Amino acid sequence: MFHYIQLLRPLQWLKNMFVFAPIFFSNNLLKPDCFWPTLVVFASFCLISSSIYCFNDLRDVEADRLHPKKCHRPIASGKVSVRSGYVMMVICMIGSFALIPLAMSPNTPYLYIIVAAYWLMNIGYCIRLKQIAILDVSIIAVGFVMRVLAGGVTTDIWISHWLVMMTFLVALFLAFTKRNDDYRIYEQTGTKPRVSITGYNKTFINEATAIIASVTLVCYIMYTMSPEVIERMGTRYVYLTSGWVLAGLLRYLQNMIVFGLSGSPTKSLVKDHFIQLCILGWIASFFVIIYL
Repeated sequence: MFHYIQLLRPLQWLKNMFVFAPIFFSNNLLKPDCFWPTLVVFASFCLISSSIYCFNDLRDVEADRLHPKKCHRPIASGKVSVRSGYVMMVICMIGSFALIPLAMSPNTPYLYIIVAAYWLMNIGYCIRLKQIAILDVSIIAVGFVMRVLAGGVTTDIWISHWLVMMTFLVALFLAFTKRNDDYRIYEQTGTKPRVSITGYNKTFINEATAIIASVTLVCYIMYTMSPEVIERMGTRYVYLTSGWVLAGLLRYLQNMIVFGLSGSPTKSLVKDHFIQLCILGWIASFFVIIYL
């Protein structure tokens, strides 16, 4: 049973927390009529993402067996059969779509479209698109934006251009740091963790992540000081949360460039106490400023 759970990659479900962004930033997080529908969509995205992970592991089983880390995945290691992998993929996909009506959203048809588009885009990513440098990380970033859009559609909350831009930039930043880990493996072993890695090198990845981190911080500061945000949140002190964002970005760059610990954003979130402090500090300060 453990290996089947491992196949679903539950740790990666943390990424789906982005569906809560619209109700958090719109001061609706504590409202049950917004929170519970969003929670249902969160569960739907967890299942649809697990379906994609199953397909990815089935598709890349031979390549994973040559990878120093991925060789331990359930299908690559032989602990879960190929047939069982396909069964799990279908079950997760059906379960994801079955959950959507439970959100009782006025925009249910649009939710079906977003989840289906997310699934199709990522299947295309697994089959071919992840082999194209830059396009691969861009698709990952678009996937995070689609999570945010799903959260907004569920509760009929308007998504600001600031939220879309920041989500895309943060996701792009994390995707590039992951490519740094892939390139380091390529340098050390000569084995390509992914085909697109030949379109990257250490200088390009370091400079790209530094640029994206800078743009992300500037975008966030502009967001906190924009007149529409100040008016909607009823306070001009949201900019005070920028320090946590800066500290988090710098820590992630330090992990990538200095310590070479950029392999998995979710593992960094779980294991790195400094990043945890930054996230908790940001949430707490944001909560105090706009909710209290």
